[in-house]
Amino acid sequence: MELSRYLKIYPDQTRPDHLLLFSTFQLSVARVPRATLDEALQGPPSAERDALVRLGMLTPDPAAERERIRLFLDRANERARHFKAMVVLNLDCNLDCGYCYEREFRGGHYMSDATADLLVETLLRERISKEWDVTLSFYGGEPLLSQDLIRRISAPLLQGARNHGVRYGFNLVTNGTLLNRDTALELMPLGLLGAKFTLDGPREIHDGERPYASGAGSFDAIVDNLSEICELLPIQIGGNFRRENYRDFPRLLDQLASRGITGEKLQLVQFTPVTPKAGCSEYGSGCASSSEPWLVEALLYLREEILFRGYRTGKPSVSACIVEFQDNIVVNCEGRYYKCPALMGWEGYSVGSLAEGIKDYRQSHGIGNWQADACLDCCYLPLCFGGCRFLTKLHGKSLDEVDCRRKFLDAALEQLLLQNMAYPHNSAKKKPTTPASHSITASAPY
Repeated sequence: MELSRYLKIYPDQTRPDHLLLFSTFQLSVARVPRATLDEALQGPPSAERDALVRLGMLTPDPAAERERIRLFLDRANERARHFKAMVVLNLDCNLDCGYCYEREFRGGHYMSDATADLLVETLLRERISKEWDVTLSFYGGEPLLSQDLIRRISAPLLQGARNHGVRYGFNLVTNGTLLNRDTALELMPLGLLGAKFTLDGPREIHDGERPYASGAGSFDAIVDNLSEICELLPIQIGGNFRRENYRDFPRLLDQLASRGITGEKLQLVQFTPVTPKAGCSEYGSGCASSSEPWLVEALLYLREEILFRGYRTGKPSVSACIVEFQDNIVVNCEGRYYKCPALMGWEGYSVGSLAEGIKDYRQSHGIGNWQADACLDCCYLPLCFGGCRFLTKLHGKSLDEVDCRRKFLDAALEQLLLQNMAYPHNSAKKKPTTPASHSITASAPY
C-alpha cells in the first residue's frame, strides 16, 4: 500500500499528533493520527486502511492510479450527454467598463435572425434529436439587449426538448441592470435557470468601474434588481478587484445584507482580480491564479470575509480548462465557434462555424498539454489539468504549454481547506456536472 501521488498532507494545527489529509482527486478531507497513517501503510489490512483507500488517500497500485488520471478527461468526454454552449447575442452594452476586453471590437454588432435560426436548427439536429440535454449561457455585450433573440432561440429548443424527452435551459451572464422581476418572470417559462451578476465592490468603487455609458452609476439599479429576483432564481455574484481596493470589497456584502440579500438567497459570491485584456467580467478572470504574495493574500482575505458573512463561494474542485471538453463551445454573434470566450478577440482561434461545423482544434489549443510526466506526477494535477489557455496566451506562451498552478496552490491550498472546515455551509452538496463518478468543472474565464 502506498500514498496516493494526488494527496496533500499538512500538520493538524489543532492536534500535534494528527495530520490533515486532502485528496486532490476525490476532494476528500480527513484528520488522521500519525500512528494510524503509519499503520495503514506498513501494517496488516484494517478498517482504517480500507477507509483511506476509499477516500483516495492510499492506493494499492500507483501506476493504475496515474493511468486513471491520464484517461480521466477522455472518459468524461465519452460519457457526456449534456451539451453546453455560450451564445454571444451581441457586442453592445449599456455600461462602459474600463477593463472590458470587448471594448476594442464593439460597435453595435448583433446576432442576425438567420444566425439564430441556424443555431436552433443545428442544436435540434445534432443534439436534441439525439437525446442530449442542452444548456445555453447567453452572453454579450449585454444579452438582455437582445431579449427578442433569447425568445427566438429558446422557444423552439424548449419545445424540441420536450418532444424528445430531454432538458433545455439557459443562464444569463448579465451586468444586472436589465434583469428585473418582470423580465425574469417572462423568461422563466422559456427555460431561464439562473443568472450571474457583476458588482465590483461597494457602491463608490463599483460606480467608478462600471458606470453607464452616460457616466451615471449602475450600482443602485443592479441591487434593486437583485432584491427583486434573488428568491426567484439561483443568482451568482462576481466582482473584479484591484490591488488597491480589495480590502473595501467586504463592504459590498454588508450593503447587500442591509437590503435583505443575505447568504441563503445567493448561490455563490466570488471575487477575482482584474486581468489585463480579460473578460468584461461578467466573465472576469475566474481562471486567474497567481503566486504573487499580494494576490494570494487578497484571495484568502476576501474568501474569509465572504464565508464569515454566511455567503457561499468557490472551493477546490476537480477542474480543467473549458477547451478540454468536447461538448462545450462558444458561438459568437456571427455564428463562428470558439472554445473559450476570452479567445474571441484573438485572430486564429476560431474552431469553425454553424455553417461549416467544428474543425480539429487539438493542436491549435494544446489539448492534453498536461499529459507530460511533470504534470501526471504532480499532486495538484486534478485541480488544474494544465490550467487556463487564456492565461497561457497572456503570458506570451504557446497554448501547448501549461499554466502551472503549483506556486499558487503551495501558498493557498492549506488555508482554503481550513476555511472550508471552519464554515461548513460552504460544503453543501451540488448536483454533479457530469454523469461520472467524479464531478468535474469546465473552467472558463468567468
